[in-house]
Amino acid sequence: MLQDVYYSLPIALCSFFGITAMLLGALVQKNRSNIVMPYSTIGLVTVFTFAALFWGRNGTAFNGMITIGMYPYFFDMLFAAAGILVMIAARPYLQRMNWEFDEFYVLVLFAVSGMMLMAHANHLLITFIGIEIMSISFYVLAAYMRNESLSVESGLKYFLLGAFSTGFLLYGMALIYGATGGKMEYPAIRAAVSYGSQMPLLLLAGTGLIIVGLCFKVAAFPFHVWAPDVYQGAPTVVTAFMSTGGKAAAFAAFIQLGAVLIPNGGPDSVKITHLLAIISAASMLYGNIAACAQQNVKRLLAYSSIAQAGYMMIGIVAGTGRGTSGLMFYLAAYLFTQIGAFIVAAALENEYGKQLEFSDYAGLAKRHPLLAGVMSLFMFSLVGLPPFAVFFGKYYLFTAAIEAGYTWLALVGVLASVISAYFYLGLIVAMYFRTHETGEIQPAAPGMSGVTIALAVAGVILLGLIPAAVLRITGGGM
Repeated sequence: MLQDVYYSLPIALCSFFGITAMLLGALVQKNRSNIVMPYSTIGLVTVFTFAALFWGRNGTAFNGMITIGMYPYFFDMLFAAAGILVMIAARPYLQRMNWEFDEFYVLVLFAVSGMMLMAHANHLLITFIGIEIMSISFYVLAAYMRNESLSVESGLKYFLLGAFSTGFLLYGMALIYGATGGKMEYPAIRAAVSYGSQMPLLLLAGTGLIIVGLCFKVAAFPFHVWAPDVYQGAPTVVTAFMSTGGKAAAFAAFIQLGAVLIPNGGPDSVKITHLLAIISAASMLYGNIAACAQQNVKRLLAYSSIAQAGYMMIGIVAGTGRGTSGLMFYLAAYLFTQIGAFIVAAALENEYGKQLEFSDYAGLAKRHPLLAGVMSLFMFSLVGLPPFAVFFGKYYLFTAAIEAGYTWLALVGVLASVISAYFYLGLIVAMYFRTHETGEIQPAAPGMSGVTIALAVAGVILLGLIPAAVLRITGGGM
């Protein structure tokens, strides 16, 4: 029992810091956030450190319900990094809005603990519990600024559609439980799915429902309808967290469940893989085409996130070790790039007191040369230009698709990347080659957000400079 707790210490520590941060906020009466915010950040740094220390360990815990290894510990570090970056940047943003309360940092800690459960899950119930802990935290965070109608609308839409998708997920798990003779552990389900044979109708239906539920969580087409409104209405720092950490957690569960249910070598598994390939292609094309028509930058990044989910699903479609490690690398690259882009948007919102439209970025290079420069770097990375991090993520995923026989999907990915250049590079053109109507030159002062932006820039550049080393780390796959 003690050994089980020891090896699952990153999850236990995250939950411990979440509970104690909540108690700390209740006990301290004055300047609570001055204590809760650094305490929560230290908690996530501790979680990151222990995940790195446990890197080489493998096995299971708690009667096989929790898995231990390079794969889940990699995601632990990814989730902790996302939480740290968002907490640091959230403080100036929330202080300007007069909405800095210790509950925000507690919710981030609980969301991270749910994500970690999803990555470590070796049992359907653990996956479901992790998804619910993460989702409930996100519902509250999306509606965090309850005096703003957009934020309340965002939280309500996310809650209603999220509950609907959870129904699909839970019903799919119930069907799999029935089809496999009462099995809920991943190894037992994998053993119950006979290799090369046709899948029973009940198992096929359960697999389909789980795919629907997970596609909602990653905002893949056509289960994306919640993303643009939720991303626009939620506080920008929350959007940065949801679109990166939440997406990574859903793909962590996707990888695990895909390895259990899909690759049994039978005709039905081939059909499922083809279906996922179609969803991937549709997400890439729809997300990028729809983003071209957006004027609000947060909505632009939301539609971009739909397209990014399509790129990531290529790793699931490939179903190989290269596809899995490529997906893990892509998630790391995307996390730093997307968080950086949203935090730049949040810093500008802090100054101008409103959500910025595309036209508001005109002439930004004169008013904020530093912010314009780092935003350009994030846009270059998102479009997939070398030597930035996302380029190598796309390269690894496209080559994995070709090796798996999905050359057409890789070509769709290249076409979608070309389309995305219109709005990613268009934002850079606006910042450097257009003039803002006010013509004012103002000093750049991102404050504490600058720490997050600097760390995000370092992550994008570092992953771009040593992609092979990172790929070797993720090459252990599952």
